[in-house]
Amino acid sequence: MKLVRYGKAGEEKPGLIDDDGNLRDLSRKIGDVSGEFLSDKSLKMLRELDVKRLKKVEGRQRFGPCVGSIGKVMCIGLNYSDHAAETGASNPEHPILFMKAVSAITGPNDTVSMPRHSKSTDWEVELGVVIGRKAKYVAEKDALRYVGGYCVANDVSERDFQAKLTGQWTKGKSCDTFGPLGPWLVTRDEVKDPQALDMTLDVNGKRMQTGNTSTMIFTVAQIIEHLSSLFTLYPGDVIMTGTPPGVGLGIKPKPKFLKEGDVMEVWIDGLGKQKQKVKRDK
Repeated sequence: MKLVRYGKAGEEKPGLIDDDGNLRDLSRKIGDVSGEFLSDKSLKMLRELDVKRLKKVEGRQRFGPCVGSIGKVMCIGLNYSDHAAETGASNPEHPILFMKAVSAITGPNDTVSMPRHSKSTDWEVELGVVIGRKAKYVAEKDALRYVGGYCVANDVSERDFQAKLTGQWTKGKSCDTFGPLGPWLVTRDEVKDPQALDMTLDVNGKRMQTGNTSTMIFTVAQIIEHLSSLFTLYPGDVIMTGTPPGVGLGIKPKPKFLKEGDVMEVWIDGLGKQKQKVKRDK
């Protein structure tokens, strides 16, 4: 299933995309596309619905973040060997973890706002993983059973804030609008292999990133095993699993960053496409 949240920001309703690409309303069946409704039992109920009996939503709609009421957003750094190389870093021994503030999360096609003093706002296409059931001390072999679904994520990053301001990477990762998610939350049964997904990111129509999740250093299952050994993962928690090469920071001989008016298009095979225009905060 392709689950969505649509409508005005802060007032999104749950929905799904049917096989013909129509938006259908789910508000009479579930309260939201959130952790509360991502259990295997809830998803089984939704799969058994007669979709054609659900109300078709007419007209163009804004899509919000594809999961609501997120508890925490966990991000894995330098998780593609070729991306690590372009930044001059060696492959990590364990998954590098940093957090992105929940307030950074926004819809897949909402405007991305650069902070007033930003000089190095960058792009990062990533596979997003949404936890579907409580996970603690999960073994790698069982880890994917704890996934509710997958989505496209853009881990927008301000590199000066990330690396040059005293403190953690979180400073450069948590600016408002720096976490577009969606358009859809694709349930795990429709993603046969999360380690075989093509992904791209274009800026102003020019291809900047091309990658495949097969080149991750740590797989989705390994990441879930590692994180769940440190703390509990709850339904609705989001993991951004790292980015392939082609970020602005890695461009030689001089890095290239976003400017006002730029347009990013972010795509992962089977998970849909995002499109964001960039503006600068006044």
